[in-house]
Amino acid sequence: MNITILEPFLSGSHQKWAEGYQAHSRHEVRILSLKGRYWKWRMHGGAVSLAGQFAGGGSRPGLLLATDMLDVAAFLGLTRKHTAGIPVATYFHENQVTYPWSPADEDVSLRRDNHYGFINYTSALASGRIFFNSHFHRRSFMDALPSFLGQFPDARGLHHVGDIQEKSSVLALGMALSSLDLAGKPVKHAEPTLLWNHRWEYDKAPEEFFNALFRLKAERIPFKLIVLGASYEQSPEIFRTARHVLKEEIIHFGYTQSRQQYARLLWQADILPVTSRQDYFGGSVVEAIYCNCFPLLPNRLAYPEHIPEKERHRHLYENEEDFYAKLRDVALNVRAIRQNAAFRHFVDRYDWSNLAAEYDEIFGQMASEAGNK
Repeated sequence: MNITILEPFLSGSHQKWAEGYQAHSRHEVRILSLKGRYWKWRMHGGAVSLAGQFAGGGSRPGLLLATDMLDVAAFLGLTRKHTAGIPVATYFHENQVTYPWSPADEDVSLRRDNHYGFINYTSALASGRIFFNSHFHRRSFMDALPSFLGQFPDARGLHHVGDIQEKSSVLALGMALSSLDLAGKPVKHAEPTLLWNHRWEYDKAPEEFFNALFRLKAERIPFKLIVLGASYEQSPEIFRTARHVLKEEIIHFGYTQSRQQYARLLWQADILPVTSRQDYFGGSVVEAIYCNCFPLLPNRLAYPEHIPEKERHRHLYENEEDFYAKLRDVALNVRAIRQNAAFRHFVDRYDWSNLAAEYDEIFGQMASEAGNK
C-alpha cells in the first residue's frame, strides 16, 4: 500500500517521526513537506502549497496521513478531484487549543491565537481518524474543546465534540531509540551528572530547573551538568546566568548536530530532572530514559505514561519542594542509582522496531475499509 504523509513543518520531532515511519514501515511511504519554519504561516498557507505538490504528483495513495500543522479541510477542498475516496488520518504531535502561548506573543492580546486552534478543530472534523501521541494529549484536547468552542457567539457546533471523540485514539510516538545505542561502556564522572536535553524555551520552566541546581551548589553537593537542546534568539535569560554560575560544573553547554555525540552525552548523564510545564509526549525525556538516566518528572502531563505504576513513587514529584528533595537525595546516592540502572525498559516500547507494525496495521485497515488497499 502507498501512504502519503502531509507535513508542512518538516523539522525536529515532526521530521524524525515522518522519516522514521518511512524507513520502518512495510508500506511505501511518501513524504510531501515544507521546511520547518514560520509555523504560523505553515498552518495558514501550508495546505495550499502541499495541495499543489499533491496534484502534480500523479499518484493516488491508499491513505493520506496529515499532521496537526496542516489545515486538512483546506487541503481536501483544494484537491477534491484527486483525493475523493482516499481515507485521511491526522496525527497530533501537539495542538493549538491547549498549547500554552508565550505571554510575549502579540497574537494572544489581539485574540488571533484562536484561529490556530480552530484549524486543529476543523482538521479533526475533516479527518476520518485522529491519533494523539499520548493519553494525556487526547484527554486534554477533548476536555478543552467545549470551552474553546463556547467562546464563539453562535452556531458553535458543540455536538461535533462527540464525533471527534469517537474517531480519536492514542498512537504513541514512534522513535529511533535504538540509534542511541553505543558500542562499549559509557564514560561516567565521579560526581553525579545532571542533564537538560530540551528546547531552551519558557514552557520547559528552565528557571525552576536551574534554581534547584543553584541550591545544590549552595549546599556544596557536588555534581556535573550537561545542557543540550536547541536555543533561540529570545531564549530565557536564565541560560546565560547558569552558564556563568555553574561554569565549574559544566561538561557541555549547547546544541549538538551529531546524533552520535548526543547519544554519548546522554549516556554520560545519571539524572534527568524535568521541570516542563508543557509536553504532549516528551520525546527528549524518553530518549534520556532510554539511555539509563534516572528520571525525576512532574506528576502531570504525559510523563506518568512513561513510568511503570509501581515505580512512580520514585520518579514523580508533586511540587517544587518535593522535586528538590528527590533531586538532592538522588544526587547524594548516585552510586546506588548507577548500580541499579535499568530504566530503558520503561520506554523501549516506543522504538520503531516495536511500533511500526502497529502503525502499519491501523493504516492498512483504514485503507482496506475504504477499498483503497
